[in-house]
Amino acid sequence: MPLIVLWDIDHTLIENSGVSKEIYAAAFASVAGRAPVRPARTEGRTDRLILTEMFRDHGMQPPAWGQILSALEAAGAERETDLARRGRALPGAREALIAVAAEPGVISSVLTGNIAANARVKLRAFGLDVLLDMACGAYGEYSADRAALVKVARDHIQEVHSLRHDTPVVLIGDTPRDVQAALDSDAHVVAVASGTHSAEELSASGASIVLPDLRDVSALIDRLRALAQDAD
Repeated sequence: MPLIVLWDIDHTLIENSGVSKEIYAAAFASVAGRAPVRPARTEGRTDRLILTEMFRDHGMQPPAWGQILSALEAAGAERETDLARRGRALPGAREALIAVAAEPGVISSVLTGNIAANARVKLRAFGLDVLLDMACGAYGEYSADRAALVKVARDHIQEVHSLRHDTPVVLIGDTPRDVQAALDSDAHVVAVASGTHSAEELSASGASIVLPDLRDVSALIDRLRALAQDAD
């Protein structure tokens, strides 16, 4: 049976070294007309939710989403070179993406809280974008709710690749929100303790498969093959 694998980006595939929060601060300032005094709260939230909460944290009514989206796109584009200089692809990320893409029947794309333009910026900065089917992904502009993005990705992939509606989905991410999104959407999850959350925290949030990072590519592939076989 085919398998859909959806990757988170920040702290799963890349380390952005603070550039993400600079993007949010710049987007906020562009729309609000003043610099933020409180940082963005991220930790697995979608961009739509992050900026909505950021305005409310400053006692402001969030403006129209289209205005925020344009500001986010501009802020991300301005910082791609800085991201490439300061950030990095996480250990094993490139090798894992290559191996998963080579698996027969596997569609490898993204499910990320980032808007599509900034997801491309972040992956392109380290040459990872070409290893994923970016056109079929689910991005943070589609919903404030990360779990809702699973259906978005399923619909995109089924439309492009004509997969069955019961094709199993695996989310790969580093936060309890990634785990909860999988649990809420009848998807599998492979949690990776490469961000700020420990393996114990990820297990406690409901992840039955937790890897320390992506360096053991064989272990990841074995897990994915087992999930595909269980669904067959």
